[in-house]
Amino acid sequence: MKGQNKLFIAIIIALIVGVGIGGLVHIQYPESAEPFSKNIKLLGTVFIRLVQMIIAPLVFTTLVVGIAKMSDIKMIGRVGTKAMLWFISASLISLFIGLILVNWLEPGHVTKLPIQDAAAADDLLKSSKSFSMEDFVKHMIPKSLFEAFATNEVLQIVVFSIMFGVALANLGEDYSKPVVKLFDIIAHAILKMVGYIMWFAPLGVLGAIAAVVAVNGFEIFKVYAIYLRDFFFALGVLWVVLLLVGYLILGNRLFELIKRIKAPLLIAFSTTSSEAVFPKLVEELEKFGCNNRVVSFILPLGYSFNLDGSMMYMTFASIFIAQIYGIEMELGQQITMLLVLMLTSKGIAGVPRASLVIIVATCSMFGIPPEGIALILPIDHFCDMGRSMTNVLGNALATSAVSKWEGQLENTPQEV
Repeated sequence: MKGQNKLFIAIIIALIVGVGIGGLVHIQYPESAEPFSKNIKLLGTVFIRLVQMIIAPLVFTTLVVGIAKMSDIKMIGRVGTKAMLWFISASLISLFIGLILVNWLEPGHVTKLPIQDAAAADDLLKSSKSFSMEDFVKHMIPKSLFEAFATNEVLQIVVFSIMFGVALANLGEDYSKPVVKLFDIIAHAILKMVGYIMWFAPLGVLGAIAAVVAVNGFEIFKVYAIYLRDFFFALGVLWVVLLLVGYLILGNRLFELIKRIKAPLLIAFSTTSSEAVFPKLVEELEKFGCNNRVVSFILPLGYSFNLDGSMMYMTFASIFIAQIYGIEMELGQQITMLLVLMLTSKGIAGVPRASLVIIVATCSMFGIPPEGIALILPIDHFCDMGRSMTNVLGNALATSAVSKWEGQLENTPQEV
């Protein structure tokens, strides 16, 4: 928690310094703005490449472990099926809300930023326009796992990971347990690397902001204000939908649930980590009346498969980056992106800023400059507050709803 606060402060300082340096160049040395921007942007490039470095192993290990452990669903039967139906439905609704509102509000159309490399821009635009069903199939089915790793073809890695995870789950515990344990250790090590890499974020922020302000002046901050306003409006719409569904299932007990989980919601909001509140959330859901066996099964599963706030943010941020670079995407492409995000996001744990990893990979796949992620990084902490709190709400509602459907929700709150 302290580390997250220090990182937040470091990013804010880097933002201020970057704005100051970029503003100075823009006002005092306009003739040097272009070469200055090109050179200092390398700081952002270093950060982006570090993030891209861990995409493939992170998705592979977390997804294989998650699928392999899903053999538990066979023992729980109906509970697992109902949980997965909730997760898939909630994920699709969250993605569609983000997609609809970002197209309606168009926060990225406030200003247009030039794509720095003209040759790369031509290639990106061509690949974006020519993205067809044939291309999607080629992006989805790997001909070589090693090629997929080398080129960061996330969707291909997801397909292989699902098949490999299912095979492990049906192999028998004697054979699969050592492999699953090994991958689990690797996944935790990579997530630890995510924490290290995030400490390069302040340099990436400084480079990205200084480069943008040097060339474009202070108009960029108009984009940030509108982006935050529109994102939190979209998040509010998602909350209304989730709470309405929760009320239809739980009735007036929904208000008791909100009262119970207010502390976990606030902790998730302040720490930008939904995992930071896991033990407290288990305790409060059991006090609310959820069966402890249902809680112990659904909640961990939900932390990988039911990240409603992060799901909505992924479509919102990806289309925003496309808008700000002036890349128009057809409806078919956007829906294809939504389905890709639906699959790829299932391999990401609910840790701070982990959704940025998937956004970078998805942008690359759909011809959107992945360096655009650096433009929203300075305010991503504020967005992460909202989406982490939403993830906690979504998992609390999922656990309570399935408990109610199974007749395992006590009418009288328990004291744990």
